[in-house]
Amino acid sequence: MPKDQGLPERLADQIIQLILEEGLAQGDRLPNEAVLVERLGAGRSSVREAVKLLQSRNIVRVRQGSGTYVASNPGVVDDPLGFTFIDDKRRLTHDLLEVRFMIEPEMARMAAEHATDEQAARITELCNESERLAEAGEDYSEADTEFHSAVAQASGNLVVPRLMPILKASVPLFIDVTGRQLVAETIRTHRGVADAIAAHDGTAAHDAMYLHLVYNRNAIAQLAARDA
Repeated sequence: MPKDQGLPERLADQIIQLILEEGLAQGDRLPNEAVLVERLGAGRSSVREAVKLLQSRNIVRVRQGSGTYVASNPGVVDDPLGFTFIDDKRRLTHDLLEVRFMIEPEMARMAAEHATDEQAARITELCNESERLAEAGEDYSEADTEFHSAVAQASGNLVVPRLMPILKASVPLFIDVTGRQLVAETIRTHRGVADAIAAHDGTAAHDAMYLHLVYNRNAIAQLAARDA
């Protein structure tokens, strides 16, 4: 452990080790503050600072009046690649789409091959929710993002779900840039992906996700041509 590491940082490392040793999973509750103080042999203020550090790194979530819990996708922060600070959103949309073409069709194929019944049902549920919101003219970006995240979780790959900050940045951005032009296409291709995963048809899932991205690419190209 580095000598120049401050006490809160060292305690944060010890709490991470505690999480690993006790096999705590996403959503599990950590021991309360009094227990942590005793187990770590540190003062309350130092333990609180350590917990704040872990919260800033998306390792834990503090729920007031309830306790401290292991975060979803612990260690994966919302914007690890700094997309917020890229001013050229049109270029960012284009380049994000290139990356999505590399990842998502294959991700959908893997999900069709590995998804449990519960995971497939969740994907269909999120498909239904995003469809309901989109048809009602409401903001469906969160449900859309959760749909893609559920597909990633079902892929059976440990790394793929941790790439989801790319999607969390791109889905709302795509909806905004395309001006909600692709509602019908999104509904149709999401349904194709969900149905293919439920049927464990990897080729159909791959192709439906690819088509979903093609619609986005065409819409972005049309906008670029119009603005040229």
